Amino acid sequence: MMTIRPIAEQKPFTTKDGSTIRSILDCANAPVANQSLAEATLPPNAATERHYHRLSEEFYFILEGNGTMEIDGESKPVTIGDAILIPPGAWHQITADAQSPLKLLCCCAPPYSHEDTYFE
Repeated sequence: MMTIRPIAEQKPFTTKDGSTIRSILDCANAPVANQSLAEATLPPNAATERHYHRLSEEFYFILEGNGTMEIDGESKPVTIGDAILIPPGAWHQITADAQSPLKLLCCCAPPYSHEDTYFE
């Protein structure tokens, strides 16, 4: 059976790290076993709370805006079209620049869960 979930039908919510996301595909809305896909948005000058995931490997893919990605103390600018690998256990934080919101796709394997999100 084919599963298609239009993003416009997914209700936004705030994750433990402070970003607003819309879950596109995960175990809550589809027969997903090993990964999750979500769209996250940060307003200008906003940042996620610095955190890590013990189990999940994450990919971020920047759709709109510019910002700064910090992973384990190393910071680099990010922009539209950039793909970012966040290994399990890596402390990370993404910050939107002052000019515009930052919109990105977040892929997690295993799927994102609040229980696998840890803070300082």
